Parts: sequence; C-alpha cells; structure tokens
Amino acid sequence: MLADPAGSPRHGGSLRVGLAGGGASDTLDAHTPVSTTDIARVVNLYEALLYRDEDYRLVPLLALSATPSADARTWTVRLREGVRFHDGRPLTGADVAATFRRITDPDDPKSGASSLGLLDEVAVLDELTVEFRLASPSAVFDDTLGQYNLGIVPADYDPAAPVGTGPFKHDFFSAGQRSVFVRNDRYWQPDRPYLDRVEILDFDDTDALINALLSTQVDAVGQIPLTLIEVIDADPRIDVLNSETGMWLPFTMRVDRPPFDDNRVREAFRLVVDREEMIEQVLSGNGRVANDLYAPYDPGFAAGLPQRTQDIARARRLLAEAGHPDGLDVELVTAPIQAGAVEAAQVFAQQAEPAGIRVGIRRVDTTTFFGDGYLQWDFAQDFWYTRNFLPQADNGSMPSSPYNETHWAHPEFIALVEEARATVDEDARNALIARAQALEYHEGGYIIWGYPNQADAYQRYVGGLVPNRTGLALSGFEFRRVWLGGDS
Repeated sequence: MLADPAGSPRHGGSLRVGLAGGGASDTLDAHTPVSTTDIARVVNLYEALLYRDEDYRLVPLLALSATPSADARTWTVRLREGVRFHDGRPLTGADVAATFRRITDPDDPKSGASSLGLLDEVAVLDELTVEFRLASPSAVFDDTLGQYNLGIVPADYDPAAPVGTGPFKHDFFSAGQRSVFVRNDRYWQPDRPYLDRVEILDFDDTDALINALLSTQVDAVGQIPLTLIEVIDADPRIDVLNSETGMWLPFTMRVDRPPFDDNRVREAFRLVVDREEMIEQVLSGNGRVANDLYAPYDPGFAAGLPQRTQDIARARRLLAEAGHPDGLDVELVTAPIQAGAVEAAQVFAQQAEPAGIRVGIRRVDTTTFFGDGYLQWDFAQDFWYTRNFLPQADNGSMPSSPYNETHWAHPEFIALVEEARATVDEDARNALIARAQALEYHEGGYIIWGYPNQADAYQRYVGGLVPNRTGLALSGFEFRRVWLGGDS
C-alpha cells in the first residue's frame, strides 16, 4: 500500500460525506445541534472561541487568549484580528456578547446554556476584547468556551440564513436528506480550506451508509460499526480511521430508587462485569478498559484507584447482605443510541446471570429512549463524548446538572466539585478532582466498562484526516484540513 495515497495538500474538489442519524428535526442553528449531522454542520459553519484539537488539548480558535483573574471570577478574552463573517463583516466583541445573550436567553435557552449557569455578563471592553464575568469562581471556564455548540455568530443572526466565521458557507439544506457547503474565501486561516465544496448526505441505517462507501457514492463516512473494521479495511480502495477516545457508554443506576439506593447492590453490579470480554465482544477489541470513571484525559484523573475486575462470588455476597440472597430481577432499558449499546446490554445480561442477577432487556427506539422516560429509568444506558472531569460533572453528576441520569447528589462530592471549580492552582485542583472521582468510584451510579474507539472510513484519495480523541467522527468534522488527491 502507498504510504500517503492522497499526496500533498491540493486545492479544489467536492467532498461527499455520509452520516447516519439525521432526521426531520435537523438544524443549521449554531447553538442547538443534536444529531451527528447537526454537529458536522455547525463545526464547519461556525467557530467557538477555543476548541479541543485532535490530542484533546484546549487551543485558541477565534480567541487568541482566555485569561482568568486571580479569583477566577472574571475571564478576559482577546479576539483574533482580521476574522470576518461569511458576509464580510468583521468579528467584534459585540458579536461575542450577542452570541452568549442568545445562548442564555431565559425565554429560549440553547443547548449550551446548561454549561453557562455561572455566567452573569459578557462585557465588551473594546472591538477585540471581552470580559466574561461570573457569579462564582470557575478556574476551568475556558473549557466551557471550547464547546462546539458555542459558535460565535453576528448580533443579527438568523439560523434560516446562517452566517458564521467557519471555513465553509451554507449553500443548500434539506433536513434529514442532504446539506451543501461551499468554500469561505474570506476564511482567516491562511490557505484553508482546501476543498471547494462539502456535501453531507444523511443515511437511514448503517448498511446503507457502508454500501454507499463501497460503491463510491460517498468519499468518507463517520461512525462505522467496530465489528466491520477488518472487513472494510481489507478493501484496497479504503482506509479506516480508528481513533482512541475518552467516549463512554455507561450503564446508569438510579441511586435514589430501589434496588440501587443500596450501594452494596451498585457495587455488586459493577463486579459482575468482565471488562476485557466486554471490549472484545462489544467493540471487537477496539477500545480500552475503564474503571467506572469518566474523563480519562483530565490531568486530575484518579488513575491510582484499584482496577475493578469481575468477582462473581463477592457480588453474590453483597447482594445477600443487601437482602437479596436469591438474587435480583431487574429491567435494563436499552436502545441503539450509539454503536455497541444494545450489544453491551446483551453481554451484561449474560455476565450478570452467574451472580443471580436476572436481567430483562427492554429495547426501545432512540426517540422513545430520549423521550419522557429519559433520565427516569431505574437501570439504563447512555452515551457521552470525551470531556474533562469538571465539565462532565456539571453536565451529569451534580444535582443541578441537566442530565443527572443516576440522580447522584452526594454532599461531599458536591463540595469537592465546587471547591475544585474555584481553585486556580492546577495541582490543588487536580487533587480535589481525584478525591471527587474516588467518591463516585466507590458510591456512584455509573458502570463505566470501557472507552470505545471512534472508527470512520474513507476513500484512499482523501487526505488530511487524523485520529482524534474527542470522539467526534472524521477528525472532529474539521473538513478545513481535508483535501482530495490521488485518483479522486
């Protein structure tokens, strides 16, 4: 095989991208992306102040810097000079302030509003400088500013005629079917993007997606089943992009309802999991064993906690001590919310049976799963992209979190998270994070068995795609870096 079939970067051409998961509710709105196709669109139309690169480092994008005050209650952001919106207007501090007013509008909050609860005001100091003034200290507020759903838009933004600063401009959009974007000739990054055009095509199912790739109807596809990696990679025309990530596909136990209100039961459930077998059977070996902890790339990650391994005998003892000497019957709600979710439920049921845990699997469709019952199931699953600890805790492990699926509300954990958020000294903050993680490890409501890889596939004439730790497909959907070469 050629070492670099796409050759050196070259300009021109149209990239056709196939993705599954879109539908009638698809949107171009910078601040309400939900589906995979939504995310792909917003990443290319808009840009946040900061972003996570392929190594999961927080780096500048529209901002040159984001600097906290000594007490971490004020963050000063200096904007990049020379950035223009798609319509030619210059990016200013007033646009940044207007963007965050739109996101946090109390009458119509957008998806990013949940991470901005501390934000009191965005003050415009001059054309290229703004201050984010917080109600309480946050030493990691810059992480919040690096989310893809916080793209900066002009003050008169209209999602029906979207204008951003991204490498591509909107040309055509049909929800659930296809969207077309053309090169932004005003883009601030020199010599980027390489492509003249990007077309995103929605597919109803994975089979249709893979068939489109094999028949060369598309140039690249996101999120291929991990079980098909070897088969697809055997085609000499196609390369597979297999990225290690910090994504996680947990089982969720409600700690406020029986039987999971007893920590002995929760511990028993964690101990029935054979994590290596789960990685092999669910992910075909394409993932890493986890230890019931999220945020593996966080500098404060509690790597020193003992690795849990399957212990059926101890699980049985714990269940008996909790008043279940004959075992336990539970319902596990699952849905195809992410590749491997349903398969993980099936493997868990098999692994739990020797401990006397009899699992009845209730499979629902994705719409039902994320419907009225979401966050209310006693025992279910979920899916999360890579995040560091404090942003993830704010999203899912605090009483005020919008997605507290385990209903975890541990006073000491809450206090540690709040103290860590306000601690500017990195070493001290990391120590607090490790203590908080230890509490969730011992008493929380998650079973986190592994970190799945993100696998995508593309024709060998596509260049510029690299492994990406964020969990977002196709190099984080950064099509500004992609070119077509070889036999395209």
